[in-house]
Order: sequence, then structure tokens, then C-alpha cells
Amino acid sequence: MRTIRRFAGVAVIGGLTAAALVGCGPAPWESGTAPTASPTSTSTSVPTPVPNDLSGGSTQRQLVAGAVTATIDYWSTLTMDKWTADAIKPVSIAMSTTVVPDDGQKVYLQRATMTAVPSTPAGALTPLAVQTDTAAVSPGYLVLSPYSYSQTFNVGPVPEEATFVTLQFAYDFLVQTTPTSSEYAKQTATDTITVALSR
Repeated sequence: MRTIRRFAGVAVIGGLTAAALVGCGPAPWESGTAPTASPTSTSTSVPTPVPNDLSGGSTQRQLVAGAVTATIDYWSTLTMDKWTADAIKPVSIAMSTTVVPDDGQKVYLQRATMTAVPSTPAGALTPLAVQTDTAAVSPGYLVLSPYSYSQTFNVGPVPEEATFVTLQFAYDFLVQTTPTSSEYAKQTATDTITVALSR
């Protein structure tokens, strides 16, 4: 009886060992095939969108220069899909001002300038020639509300690689020191708008 029990125990252990070996199978390095790596996802760079201050058709700014506050509207009669590198691109402005304290003195615009700077995502390119509108009357154009000033500047052709244009504006004002004075204080306001170019 003891001999039979020993053989039976050996048979059971041997069977479990065989089953374990069958379940495991050969190791990958023994079969000659390397395990396949799971594919990794690659990210594609998305171009940074170019801001466009005229995307809604127009934009309005309020600029403060000393006692003068200028309200300026910018727009273009050329639709944004036609703002291409080689096109002549008009930018119109309309301006009026207020002064604080308002003691009856007047505000005049002596000069308005625009500099167009074409740019790429890598940086600015060579600016176009500065455009200047200097008042043809002395001491300047009356811009104290309800009087206003309007002008259209043209952005000429820019390099083909440019993706947007930065328009830098400067406005020189003369403010009467008193309502009856022929002496004036000069104030300068600057502004910048960005317009995307259509490809």
C-alpha cells in the first residue's frame, strides 16, 4: 500500500509539471522572434493662428495722450480674403477727440503717420516706407468732437513669405493752453494693429 501511494504521488506531480510547461510555451528569445513594439503616436505641429484686428471688418481704439483722449475707428474697404501679399491694401481711419478738463480749448491734429511692417512667424521683415499726412493748415486739423479727421493709407506689396502685417500709427496733437491762446502743448499717441494676410 505504501508503494502504491508513492507512485501515485509521483504521477500527480509529474502531470502538474508537464501541464505547467505546456502552458508557458517557449521564451521569446528562444523562438528567434523579437516582441513587436506597440506603435507610438506622433504629434504634428499646428501652425499658430495669426491675430487679425480687422477680422470683424473694423476695430475701434481709445488712445490717451496727456489731456487728450482720441477715439479711432480702423477699417478696410478690401475684404480680408483679398489681403494678399501682392495686393494694394487700403486702411481707413476716422478720429475725434475729447480733452479733460474741457475749458473751451481746441485740439488739432498736426500729423498722422503709418508704418507697415510685414512679418512671418520667425520675425519682422523690412518695413515699408513711412506714410505721413501732415496738416496743410496751421495749427492743424481740428479734431475736437464733434469735428473729426479721416484718412486712408495704403499698404503696398510685401514679400510673399509674409503672413501678417503690423501697422504702426502715430498721431501728433496740438492742444491750446487756454481757449484764446495762440500757444499749444504737443501730445503724441501711438497705436498698433495687426492684419493677417490671405494665402
